[in-house]
Amino acid sequence: MAAVPTCGRITAPPLVPFLAALAILVGALSVLVGPAPLSPAEIGAALLGGGDQIARDIVFQIRAPRALLSLLIGAMLGLSGAALQGLLRNPLADPAVIGTSSSASLGAVIALYFGVARAAPLALPLMAVAGALLGLAALLPIARRSEGPSTLILAGVAVSALAGAGVSLALNLAPNPFAVSEIAFWLLGSLSDRSLEHVLLATPLIAAGAALILFQARALDGLALGEDAARSLGFDLGRVGALVAAGVAIGVGAAVAVSGSIGFVGLVAPYLARPFTDQRPSRSLAPSALIGAVLLGLADILVRLIPTSTELRLGVVTAMIGAPVFIGVLLRPNAPGAGR
Repeated sequence: MAAVPTCGRITAPPLVPFLAALAILVGALSVLVGPAPLSPAEIGAALLGGGDQIARDIVFQIRAPRALLSLLIGAMLGLSGAALQGLLRNPLADPAVIGTSSSASLGAVIALYFGVARAAPLALPLMAVAGALLGLAALLPIARRSEGPSTLILAGVAVSALAGAGVSLALNLAPNPFAVSEIAFWLLGSLSDRSLEHVLLATPLIAAGAALILFQARALDGLALGEDAARSLGFDLGRVGALVAAGVAIGVGAAVAVSGSIGFVGLVAPYLARPFTDQRPSRSLAPSALIGAVLLGLADILVRLIPTSTELRLGVVTAMIGAPVFIGVLLRPNAPGAGR
């Protein structure tokens, strides 16, 4: 007889299609929003290859790439957060908290500082990936040896501080004001002025990173039972950690390279998904990715709707939303470390 789902929980099969439909709806709304007044009929005609040439250019060159990137990057951040929380058995882990995003940012800033990004477009995402890999490589040994989440989080703070110092050094030694402005605005995070070229640059790396993570879903379930239990089930923990770390680094590195620093999505998305799934980490991967896509898509719509003289930066909005949620997680009675 099939098990009856726990009251108040939505099991993964119906949850995933619902979230997928919601992500598609958010993507469609994103295409509708912009400074140029286009009606739904004009946008529909442009998507079908008809209508005015200007409308087609706006839809295909500006709005559609931006909508796609918001969903792709949000999904990668949400998936990475869920994977790291499962790997480290730490519900407060995400690419930003453990320094991965900061390390990726440093790699991208180096590419901007030396002008490599202008000479070779692929250099920016590749150097961001390299930075993320270096940051995670420093943390994995600590994660395996630490007896609790506090050591890992403190190590992540140290990695973030070191990467931040490198970024500050690049700003300090920038050869001209234009370089300073380029780095500073990129670090705030934004999807404005992104094109299909950015989609083509980011999508393969994000897909590769997501695939590496999803292939380790069963191993993450084994780790939830403890390291000894996972080994008895035949999982090579060193290999699992390396593959998940590589997936996070590749995917987040590509995301950061395109969007700049986007914080808190990787933390908030798994936190919102977990109450609607069972305790297996694998069951939270897809919902976390879809919730991340919805959150970042909505945030990107919000920055265009808020009436300001200059469009708000996406990283600023996600931080303003995510920071209170992060504090709420810490203040919960059953939060990690509560009452200790």
